[in-house]
Amino acid sequence: MKRLLLLLLAGAGLWLAACSPLTSTSRSTSLSDRLVAPGGVSTLLDTPRIAEAVDSVPNRHGRVTGRAGVPIFWRAFDPGQYGLRYAYLAQQHDNGEPLRTGLALDLPHPFQPQAPRGTVVLLHGWMMNGDAMLPWSLQLAQSGYRVVTIDLRNHGHSGAGPSGYGTFESDDVIDVINALQARHEVVGPLYLFGVSYGAATALFTADKLGDRVAGVVAMESFANAGDAIRSMIPHLMSLQPSGWKAQAMAAYGRWRYGSQDINQVIAAASQRLDLDLDRVDVARALADTRACVLLLHGQDDQHVQVSQGRRLAAASPRVHYIEMRGEDHITLPLRVDLLGGVVDDWLAQEGRAGAQCASPALPEEADRMAMAQAAATPRG
Repeated sequence: MKRLLLLLLAGAGLWLAACSPLTSTSRSTSLSDRLVAPGGVSTLLDTPRIAEAVDSVPNRHGRVTGRAGVPIFWRAFDPGQYGLRYAYLAQQHDNGEPLRTGLALDLPHPFQPQAPRGTVVLLHGWMMNGDAMLPWSLQLAQSGYRVVTIDLRNHGHSGAGPSGYGTFESDDVIDVINALQARHEVVGPLYLFGVSYGAATALFTADKLGDRVAGVVAMESFANAGDAIRSMIPHLMSLQPSGWKAQAMAAYGRWRYGSQDINQVIAAASQRLDLDLDRVDVARALADTRACVLLLHGQDDQHVQVSQGRRLAAASPRVHYIEMRGEDHITLPLRVDLLGGVVDDWLAQEGRAGAQCASPALPEEADRMAMAQAAATPRG
């Protein structure tokens, strides 16, 4: 019997970490530099332990170089029984230390892969990587899906390129899917599952792929990049972390970045990217998406505010929205214990529903009043 208890972040999508003094070692003096491309890996990740865990389970990996010339790293997990047991560990997450997530594995030897019931492509958050999604990867693989994780450009083992807040990245994802489909790595109904920056990428990808995508799970996505940045940066600047190291880094970040005008920062980043961040409109892409969409958002999310999730929820009648009480941007992706079964059941229904978008099962922690409010918001 092999058991692992990991210090692991299950893909909490800190796309915002590009601007956060808590998660960056950059020497840049401009916030626009932090918006143009990530610089390093979030301190919330315990990278060596994650790599050890990934290496302990069967998987395949490679790279695809697509139309933009950026090599994109992928990793595939076959469906089967991994002996996964997961426990959410409540903890303080403002002290600058890696988050602890309880993941226990009792992997059978030899491992017997099963025939896939479909393929799920997992997309991580900013300053994360595909391996950080391991708990979700194994949860879905045990439910019968082949799981493909992708390191988005500028992350993990992939190459560098201009950040597009999901727009350019979705083209990379499509190139990987096309290449893997030709190799029979992508089989059966295709689903996309993204967290934060990865969720926005998933929605842009689904819009472009049309009927090729059966369903999308989008967790804590922003609705518009410019709007999200304007609300996120003041929140980051106001944080008062508990650990002394985190306090020092936060104070340094406020000193270095706090006086910069956010509108000028966004304009400068937009010019450098040749991409108007105020026109990176995930809600519009969602409105045009043919796939069924399950949106998940934490009610206490102050990084990508819950109003962004509700705006997305109102964008299309093909959306089902779950807003979780007591969860924020860090904790929501870790709640595999609450949401793993919900996602499994919803994907299984989508595989059968065709044009009819199935309603998800609602955990007790879901806020029905918020969901009704989102549904009553005029769509546009």
